[in-house]
Amino acid sequence: MFLVTGATGNVGAELVRGLAEIGKPVRALSRSGRTDGLPPGVQAVAGDLNDPGTVRPALDGVEALFLMPGYGGQRQVLADARTAGVRRVVLLSGLSARTGDTGNAVAGYLIDAETAVRESGLAWTAVRPTSFMSNALRLADQIRKGDAVRVPFPDASTADIDPYDIARVARAAMLSDQYRGQTLEVSGPQALLPADRVRILGEALGRDLVAVGLSHEETRTELEAFTPKPYVDAFFAFFVDGTLDESVVLPTVEEVTGRAPRTFADWARAHTTEF
Repeated sequence: MFLVTGATGNVGAELVRGLAEIGKPVRALSRSGRTDGLPPGVQAVAGDLNDPGTVRPALDGVEALFLMPGYGGQRQVLADARTAGVRRVVLLSGLSARTGDTGNAVAGYLIDAETAVRESGLAWTAVRPTSFMSNALRLADQIRKGDAVRVPFPDASTADIDPYDIARVARAAMLSDQYRGQTLEVSGPQALLPADRVRILGEALGRDLVAVGLSHEETRTELEAFTPKPYVDAFFAFFVDGTLDESVVLPTVEEVTGRAPRTFADWARAHTTEF
């Protein structure tokens, strides 16, 4: 049995599908325990990583665990996984963990999660992706309303990755000890500016979309309207101060899966109905 936490999220949902399509028994854990959208045969269970007692029953008979980061109960969940006989844990981390900056709100919780996994006594693999291509969905409301699309950090070039490819790398690590004790840093196949992604989205939608870059002041105002300030500060450290470089294209996806990662154009064409 393979347990996927965060099973309704961008990566978790892709991982559930990826395991199911090769015939592996999958238990999909989410707070709601909802079953809609799951492949046939997948077992849906409810559990909250902030409340390890709700996760404990789902660990029964599990060979490998896919773990989301940043939850207060993660160390207890890992201890329970070891007691239950889980053989492998694959952690979804992020590229910012490489900075070692525990004072950064984003990097800090990822570093803490990686430390917990390394100290768990389980065979572990950490997967560190760049920013997700699916972050472009945040632009959907603007795109529905018009062709001018306001974008934050207009000068930040990033090699965003499709959650599909993250999930394929995670699947490989769940299935084998080959990547035991390794940190797999993954990226998409090309570095793009926000304006490039807006243009590509427009091509997929058959529209002439135009990116309008926000100033730092405008970006901070808009982000702080719905994001806690420490996380906004973290993004400014990454994309303005340059403490994180996500523009480098990494070979890991192809090395692990045997195929090149999907392009942003591939992702955009697959998600046109969401815009």
